[in-house]
Amino acid sequence: QVQLVESGGGLVETGESLKLSCTASIPTFSRFGLGWFRQVPGREREFVARITWMPERYYADSVKGRFTISRDNAKNTVYLQMNSLKPVDSGVYYCAADRTQFYSGRSESLRDYEYWGQGTQVTVSS
Repeated sequence: QVQLVESGGGLVETGESLKLSCTASIPTFSRFGLGWFRQVPGREREFVARITWMPERYYADSVKGRFTISRDNAKNTVYLQMNSLKPVDSGVYYCAADRTQFYSGRSESLRDYEYWGQGTQVTVSS
């Protein structure tokens, strides 16, 4: 059974940084793209960043230039480095793995992801 486990969330002040990690129990991890999404109460889960198997990287406009997604295939782990954090970045952050191997390109749709982690809370105080 595939599992994704996020970590690294916490409470920080505006302008500070956090690095999220997500470790996946996928035997062929290097073949899958992964994404980060976030959600606040009362709103839909939204796309934050994506890294494909190649790897290609894609970002939501709201985080471009501040967040960096990366992966370490040897550790089955994807990271999200978040710098210059703002209160609007607060939410539960989820990582997700593609439904299909070797899928490239930008994908912001939740439907393109098969496996999801349980989420990690990020709170940025003003």
